[in-house]
Amino acid sequence: MSLYVYAITKASHPLNLGGLKGVGEPPAELHAVRDGELCAVVSEAPEHLSIARRDVEAHHEVQEHLWADGTTLPLSFGFVAPDENAVHAILEERGEAFTQRLDELTGRVEFNVKGLQDEDTVLRAILEESEQARALSEATREGGGTYEDRLALGQLVAQEVQSRQQALAEEVLAALRPFVVSERLAPPSQQYFVNVSFLVEDERSKEFADAGSELAERFGEGIELRLRGPLPPYSFV
Repeated sequence: MSLYVYAITKASHPLNLGGLKGVGEPPAELHAVRDGELCAVVSEAPEHLSIARRDVEAHHEVQEHLWADGTTLPLSFGFVAPDENAVHAILEERGEAFTQRLDELTGRVEFNVKGLQDEDTVLRAILEESEQARALSEATREGGGTYEDRLALGQLVAQEVQSRQQALAEEVLAALRPFVVSERLAPPSQQYFVNVSFLVEDERSKEFADAGSELAERFGEGIELRLRGPLPPYSFV
């Protein structure tokens, strides 16, 4: 019987699994596979696992419930082991590394920070502040201007947007790094000018959250800073 694996914990973890439901339809019952000083929290894997909203939510609910009671290594969605023997083998083979990482994550939580910039707002700012951009915009309005004018305007706006977003990302990182132990920075994307996960000591969680809120207020209109946490350390396992 294949097993769906949610997290790895120490054997001393309370493992309060009563009332929790796993992935699948109907939802699977959870249990622990123990091997020495470690445990894996598992359930019977559904025959056909899909990225359905209900299953993803069940996966994260189990992990957050476990984390609330003690340190865990939360696994990515979709980790399936062939059988219980395979789980035992992994716990035995990687036992020292798992134990070390559990110790390193004890007393620490993850916060994720995403920054978004409204396209219309940044475009207005570029046209207000750049004489060259205004001139090119006027020249190309309602289909006017040359192909070279339109190309130059597009390149100028793209460069300005990238430069401004890079500056915003650096401001976010500079403001929050003093409160963190470690970080995982995702590459910039069209959607977010910054997408970063921070590992934060429990005792500094409020301090970190307050700093994030103050930064979001300081940015003002057209810039949104989304902060999620405290969370299990998904990005640091």
